[in-house]
Amino acid sequence: MSVRAGDKRNKGACALAWAAAIAIPAALVFGIGWPWLERVQTLEREIESLDNQTVRYRRLLQTLPGLQAELKQVRSNEDVKVFYFDAKTPALAGAQLQREVQKMVKASGGRLVSTQILPPPEDEQPPKVQVRAQIQGTTDALLDVLYEIEKARPFLFVDQMSVRSTSRRTTAARNSRVRGRQRHRSVRRQPQGRLTVRLDVFGYALGDAP
Repeated sequence: MSVRAGDKRNKGACALAWAAAIAIPAALVFGIGWPWLERVQTLEREIESLDNQTVRYRRLLQTLPGLQAELKQVRSNEDVKVFYFDAKTPALAGAQLQREVQKMVKASGGRLVSTQILPPPEDEQPPKVQVRAQIQGTTDALLDVLYEIEKARPFLFVDQMSVRSTSRRTTAARNSRVRGRQRHRSVRRQPQGRLTVRLDVFGYALGDAP
């Protein structure tokens, strides 16, 4: 009986040894192989995404010669050139735009506080020309400036405009004094308060053909 019991114990120990011998490598393979498999799948998805982007970029490159030909045609069309700044570089076009804004403000009776030529966006065709201006004047003067910008040639556009009053307290005090003096007389029209406007004015330049 003791011999049989010993045989059973030996068989159980052997079975456990074989199970451990199989389970340990399997655990190692699973622990190492599963993250590796996930990484491979991630790389495959990234490769597929890059392939799709490459296809789109190739399509865009195929349209580039057509766009360049259309831009060259615009540059040579005298009827269209009037809507663009005729300058060789965006910097020269920016200086031209700066002078135009100064003329508009002066003609409207406003005061040009400051102007700043903004850097053009990269790789934009035709290149964008943009000036940031700060103007002071009455409401009518500032409306005249906006009207001049609207009808200007080359085409001009307004972006990022903000308006604030520069004489709110002064105007209120003046109106109070005037009402006190004219309490028993007819009320006259009060002078308009001054406003400060900050706005970006931009247009486009043709420049030299590439």
